[in-house]
Amino acid sequence: MKIAFQMDDLSKLDFSTDSTISLIIESQIRGNKNYIYSPESLLVIKNEVFANVSNILFINNNKRNYKCSKKKLLKLSNMQIIFVRQDPPFNMAYITSLHILEMINQSKTRIVNDPKGIRNSPEKVFIFNFPRLIPPTIVTRSKEQVVQFLSKHKKAVIKPLYGNGGEGIFLVSNNDLNLNQIIESFISNNKEQFMVQKYLPEIIRGDKRIILVDGKPVGAISRVPKKNEIRSNIHVGGSAKKTAISKSDKIICDAIGPELRNRKLFFVGIDIIGKNLIEINVTSPTCINEIKRLSKIDIAKIIWDKLA
Repeated sequence: MKIAFQMDDLSKLDFSTDSTISLIIESQIRGNKNYIYSPESLLVIKNEVFANVSNILFINNNKRNYKCSKKKLLKLSNMQIIFVRQDPPFNMAYITSLHILEMINQSKTRIVNDPKGIRNSPEKVFIFNFPRLIPPTIVTRSKEQVVQFLSKHKKAVIKPLYGNGGEGIFLVSNNDLNLNQIIESFISNNKEQFMVQKYLPEIIRGDKRIILVDGKPVGAISRVPKKNEIRSNIHVGGSAKKTAISKSDKIICDAIGPELRNRKLFFVGIDIIGKNLIEINVTSPTCINEIKRLSKIDIAKIIWDKLA
C-alpha cells in the first residue's frame, strides 16, 4: 500500500517518544511504501489535491537513522491511507489543511483521523458533548464569570482552548492577589474564549492518558507531574508510570466510543483525572511508545492490524 503522513519536520522529532515514528516503522515492517509531507506543501489544482512528498527509503528507531528521497509533487488520491499527524496549535493553518484534505475521495483513500471529524471536534470543547463525565467547566472571555466561578469552586485551572502540550495553563484561586492580572492577560492574549475548569487535587497523583482505537480502549499510562507542578505532560517534565484501565475509565470510554466512531475519529487519546474526562485528543495523539515500554502493548501494531 501507499501511505502518506501529513506531519511536522521529521528531523525535529524525538524518535524515542514520537508516536508518528512508531506508526511509520510498523508500516515499513509491513512492506508499505511510505511518504511524508508538511501541511504547508498541500496544493489544489482543478479539484485535485497534491503535496510535495518524500518517500521514506528506510527509518530506524533505535539509531535515529532515516533516509528520504528528494521531494516530488504527488496526487494524494493515489494513496490508500493518509495519516493526519501534525501537532497543534489548532489554528487557521491547521483548519485550512483539513478543508483541503476533505476534497479527497475517502471511498478510495482513507484519512486517519477524518478531517471533518477533527475540524468539528476541537479537543477541549469536544468534552462538552459528555457533560456527565467532566468536572465543573466554563468557556468564557468574561472576567466577571471567572470570578463568579472561583467564588463557588475556590480553585480553578485556566487554559487556552487551542493550545497544546500544557502551554499557557495557570492554576488560580479566589484569593490570589494577581487574579485580575491573570484574567486580563488571558483576555488580551486570546482572541477567542478560554477554558476555566475546577481544580482537581487528584492531579498531584497524575492524570491518565488512554488510547482508543476505533472507539475502543487499547492501552493507558499514568502521567505524574513534577513537584509543585499541575501539568503532567511528558515533554514539560511529567513522568510516565505503568497503569491499567479501571472500571471507571471503561465507563468513560464506553460513553464516548460510539461518538468517536460516528465522527470517524479512529486514533484518539483521552485524558482523565480521577473519574473526570478532561480532554479528547483527536489531532495527534501521543504516548503509544511509553505504553509499549511500560505495558508491552504495541498500539502501532494494533492500529495497523485494524487498518489492514
